[in-house]
Amino acid sequence: MTGAFGFSGRHIARLVLERGEVVINLTNHPSRPDPFSGRVRCAPLTFDDPDGLAASLAGVDTLFNTYWVRFARGAVTHEVAAQRSATLFRAARKAGVRRVVHVSIANAEARSDLPYYRGKARVEDELRSSGLSHAIIRPAVLVGDEPILTNTIAWLLRRFPTFTIPGDGRYGIAPIHVEDLAELAVSAADESSDLTMDAVGPETFTFCEYVAAVRAAVGARARLVKVPQPLALLAAQALGVALRDTILTRDEMTALTAGLLVSRDPPRGTRRVSDWLRSAGPWLGRCYLPEVARHFATATPAAR
Repeated sequence: MTGAFGFSGRHIARLVLERGEVVINLTNHPSRPDPFSGRVRCAPLTFDDPDGLAASLAGVDTLFNTYWVRFARGAVTHEVAAQRSATLFRAARKAGVRRVVHVSIANAEARSDLPYYRGKARVEDELRSSGLSHAIIRPAVLVGDEPILTNTIAWLLRRFPTFTIPGDGRYGIAPIHVEDLAELAVSAADESSDLTMDAVGPETFTFCEYVAAVRAAVGARARLVKVPQPLALLAAQALGVALRDTILTRDEMTALTAGLLVSRDPPRGTRRVSDWLRSAGPWLGRCYLPEVARHFATATPAAR
């Protein structure tokens, strides 16, 4: 598994361990805290050493792949991430892996103007052409115990008197609980046929509705103010500079306002996000979850 100590990977790994299986974590962040108390063995995710990568995959039945980058930074672009994913799939084939379960994104499109979605589509194509038995699972937004987007919304609502809504706020968002995603992934590992499925929960919100639901859950009183998209992006970028992090990229805002965080497929998750929000309200947004420090720093970041 790539990223077994990360958000979605951690929940998939837990279910696999509960089945009595052995989990090997392929990772670029070996110093991350181990949530499994040594029950998961770590191996380097060596994209520059395909033979070593294949050796790490020797004897593996199923590869769960959650590797990706949310935004480009330095030499690590979405194009590079797609190339690395292709290297991983070739190594899996060489090692004789039976099946790959790959976590992609809803509305991945090879002709997209957005590098994130275009890169995700390329990875899907690489997997389909690899000859490996595979399942591609496409969530739109994840919630759970480490929900970056929703936690950032809650953090802002708790600390500022207003929250800026880009545009009219009528575009949709269809989250899925990470435990639903993990169950879908583990179930897909047991299949033999190739499949691609969107993975969203039973509730779809407009963005205004979702922010309002988060506000109610955390007991905030921030006023929701609709502003032009460029102004909302400018505000997010300025706050990102202050936090030394990336709050929202231009491409992410384009995807959000274009309605790419929803699915046309029937929901596959069963957990209601509105129920999760009510239970998560006491802790949601109390601490900020940094992205740059977690994924690009050489050492494990201190909690902020």
